[in-house]
Amino acid sequence: MPKLIYSNKLSCPEDVKDFILEGSADISFVDGKMRMENAISPEAGQKANYVFWCPEVFPSDVEISWSFRPIKEPGLAMMFFSAMGRNGKPITDSSLQKRTGEYNLYHHGDINAFHVSYFRRKEKDEREFHTCNLRKSYGFYLVAQGGDPIPDAADAAESYRIKIQKKGTDVRFSINDLELFVFHDDGKEYGPLLTGGSIGFRQLAPMIGEYSDLEVYAL
Repeated sequence: MPKLIYSNKLSCPEDVKDFILEGSADISFVDGKMRMENAISPEAGQKANYVFWCPEVFPSDVEISWSFRPIKEPGLAMMFFSAMGRNGKPITDSSLQKRTGEYNLYHHGDINAFHVSYFRRKEKDEREFHTCNLRKSYGFYLVAQGGDPIPDAADAAESYRIKIQKKGTDVRFSINDLELFVFHDDGKEYGPLLTGGSIGFRQLAPMIGEYSDLEVYAL
């Protein structure tokens, strides 16, 4: 049976006092839910984007879920998971290259990770055809893709429950219990299997997103 190993309401500053921010962001709380938005003008490009890491290191086989609502677009929301230094050290280790929010530092830097982008409204093609993308890094491999059922911010009147299940060689992704893709990793084509590691929220400016009720289960 799955066992709850981490729970965080993300409801107030105290809940995220140990989180690690890479880049610049304004983190606020509205009606008991965390809101993230850029603190630097989008004209700064990648320097305006950021990652907000949970301080825990989780095992390899996990179920990660949280509630998400887009407040303002354009922009993009994603989740990193199984993130670990390529040298086997945690992502917080001082031996790793400093990361400041620019995307290349996460897919061609000195960490390995999966990341799923589940609300993509940044570029024109992303707004015309909505998908959820799973990438594996080091290497920026697009390994799975599915339709995005979340409406645009103007029509998102409630939060949506996002869920990642990583067990053995498989990664499953769902929104409101609707499964959108399954990725089977052979540990060869896209690099070695990823095991345990950290999770982190990433946003692209000028998006504002709302988050709550983060839970992690060991599988």
